[in-house]
Amino acid sequence: MINKRHKHITEANQVLISLGLPRAQQNERSALCLLALLNLTPRKKWSKAEKPLMGITPIMDWMREHYQKEYAPNTRETIRRQTMHQFVNAGITLYNPDKPDRPVNSPKAVYQIEADTFELLRCFGAREWHEKLTGFLDQHETLAAKYANEREQNRVPVQIAQGKKITISPGEHSELIRRIIEDFGPRFAPNSVLVYAGDTGDKWGYFDAALLAKLGVDVDPHGKMPDVVFYCNQRNWLLVVESVTSHGPVDSKRHTELAQLFTGAKAGLVYVTAFPDRSVMAHYLGEIAWETEVWIAEAPSHLIHFNGERFLGPYKTP
Repeated sequence: MINKRHKHITEANQVLISLGLPRAQQNERSALCLLALLNLTPRKKWSKAEKPLMGITPIMDWMREHYQKEYAPNTRETIRRQTMHQFVNAGITLYNPDKPDRPVNSPKAVYQIEADTFELLRCFGAREWHEKLTGFLDQHETLAAKYANEREQNRVPVQIAQGKKITISPGEHSELIRRIIEDFGPRFAPNSVLVYAGDTGDKWGYFDAALLAKLGVDVDPHGKMPDVVFYCNQRNWLLVVESVTSHGPVDSKRHTELAQLFTGAKAGLVYVTAFPDRSVMAHYLGEIAWETEVWIAEAPSHLIHFNGERFLGPYKTP
């Protein structure tokens, strides 16, 4: 009997988060649909994934056979409307690629993983995963971003790696997030990789969930993530950054919340609060927790260290 928490299900959910699927599709049902579209049975490696043509009923049969997950016949429409429809809209799955003129809702309707997505997912868990993911997201707008685009057209471009960009919702808060990624990161965490960037329009603006999981942190889609997370491989640090424009800094309460959220991390944690200018910092000065760092966007080459025996670095949890 396959446990429903089989690692492939967890990994598939990490993939969906990383690809920018909305929260409604970050679940076991959608993870199993993705595994079915890859014919990724429990003992098969991601590098051995396939891309069969599959209809909804065969997908449900596959789930039952390989992961012992039984869905009632009347959930067929739920899978079609609440998972497969979003997969197609996100561009990660093709609908009737063998016969595009097949009537809508035909009993012969089939789905297949999209070619670029297929090549990306075969790299899951490999050393090149993060680089491939950033390149993929640079070329393929995520479904979460598409939904946000329907609400807001003037999105803010953010460079997440050399020559690669994403866009996030406009606004003062997002502008500070952009400055953190483009100014703070290269100065104080050179050669680090972006793991997460929040978005006021969509909480998961950018998230390499698989990389964070590899570092020992179980991804909780409902957890209160910081605004930006970097991983510095050279020092084995995770830098968690809060962007403060109208909400509070890393105070004692938030410090504890972040420590709990990142429990199990194999990397040392560095806590940073970012402000747009000193006037905003002055408003929150009395709340900033000790053993954290403060960065101000208007003076990007400087860092303020709140106590401790070192200038910048993680501290052991008491």
